[in-house]
Amino acid sequence: MVKGFYNSPKGYALAGGLQAIRREAPKIGGSFAVWGGLFSAFDCSLVAIRRKEDPWNPIMSGALTGGVLQLRYGLASAGRSAAFGGFLLAVIEGISIMLTRVTAPPQALPATIDVPVAASSSGAAVDSGPQPTPTVVSQGGMVSDGNGMSRVPEDVKPKNGFWGNVFGGGRKDDGNDDSAAPAMPSFGGELK
Repeated sequence: MVKGFYNSPKGYALAGGLQAIRREAPKIGGSFAVWGGLFSAFDCSLVAIRRKEDPWNPIMSGALTGGVLQLRYGLASAGRSAAFGGFLLAVIEGISIMLTRVTAPPQALPATIDVPVAASSSGAAVDSGPQPTPTVVSQGGMVSDGNGMSRVPEDVKPKNGFWGNVFGGGRKDDGNDDSAAPAMPSFGGELK
C-alpha cells in the first residue's frame, strides 16, 4: 500500500495504494503459505525423528525452511538464508520462553501437616516413641510422606485409552465402570 501511495500520481494516491494491495496480496499470501507449509513439515518431521518437542525443533525448522527456499539461487545464498532463518526463529523462541517465565505465576510451596509433640507437666517435650513423618500435599495432588517418597492418592486413577495418553493426568473415580458398555435405552413403552 505504501509503495502504491508513493508511486501514484498526485490525486490518485489512495487508488494507487488499493490497486497495489490487490496486485501484491496474492503473491505475498502465497509466499507466506509456502513458507508456513515448509516450516510445519520440517517441524513435525523433526518432532517425529527426535521424539521430543523442545525449542530446537522450530529453530532447526526455520533454518531448513530458509535454506530450502533459497536453494535455487545457489548454496551460498541458501546457507545465508538458513543462518538468518535459524537466527530469527531462535530470537522468537527466546522471547517466547522469556515471556512464559515472566508471566507464569510463582510456584506455591507445598502445604505441610505438622504433628504436635506431647509435652509433660513440667513443659518439657516427652519422647513418646517414633513420631509419624509429616504428610506433604503438593498443588498437583501428589502426596509425599516427608521421606522423599511420593505417590498418587488412591482416589485418582490414570486415564486409559488414546485421549488419556494425549491429555494425561488423572480423573476422580466416581464409582462407575467406564469400560462397560452403556445400557441401551428402551423405547418400547413410548411407542405403543
